[in-house]
Amino acid sequence: MPSAHDKPAPGALPGAGPAGWLGQDREQDQGQDQDKDQGEGEGEDENQDGAGPELIEQLARESRQFDATGADPERNCWLVVHRHHHGVLPSEYDIREIPEDLYLAVLAARRASEALR
Repeated sequence: MPSAHDKPAPGALPGAGPAGWLGQDREQDQGQDQDKDQGEGEGEDENQDGAGPELIEQLARESRQFDATGADPERNCWLVVHRHHHGVLPSEYDIREIPEDLYLAVLAARRASEALR
């Protein structure tokens, strides 16, 4: 349980509080991220996390499911990337990191598809 003196991390998204209930998971996730960074090489059509264009397009489409709660592309792309990376949607106090390059690729794909509409 978070203590009263915990403060949000600099640059945390609005509504994201200090590491609390899930803070212990953050250390495990960081270890997994280091393992990924030391892993196999990158393909031409993949970002650092091994996400190909199909996954990026799929996550961009899934981000629209959250438009009913707020048509904010940045927030909604962050939600789907968090769910993809950690397996669950973030809780109020969940400030675990997500792969930034994947987030940016999903956001760009969503914006590109909106420009075609």
